[in-house]
Amino acid sequence: MTTDLPGIDLDVPPSGPGCVECERDGSWWVHLRRCAACGHVGCCDDSLHRHATAHAHAERHPVMQSYEPGEDWFWDYERGRAFAGPDLAPPTSRPVDQPVPGPAGRVPANWREQLAARDEREGRGR
Repeated sequence: MTTDLPGIDLDVPPSGPGCVECERDGSWWVHLRRCAACGHVGCCDDSLHRHATAHAHAERHPVMQSYEPGEDWFWDYERGRAFAGPDLAPPTSRPVDQPVPGPAGRVPANWREQLAARDEREGRGR
């Protein structure tokens, strides 16, 4: 079921418990975001690869929801703002036993340094 809010489908389930691309590539993430249009789960902008934002721009799916336990906020990429939205199809978050960053066993010991080096290369201070 779609809503009167563009870019949101209430019935589409999430693509899985972790970032689609990081799972495929054997990478890791900090936090997860879920596309409100198609259910694609991607890693947040604090993660190494920023797959959620890449998905939003590539697919022109402007609305993401946090996929973290206890969080239900949405982000609208077109308007650059957070907002409260409707309930999406379950599950509404990654598994609560999945660590942050995650997934277990794939997060390098120097993950903070990797993020800082990426931000430095991109001219973004942390």
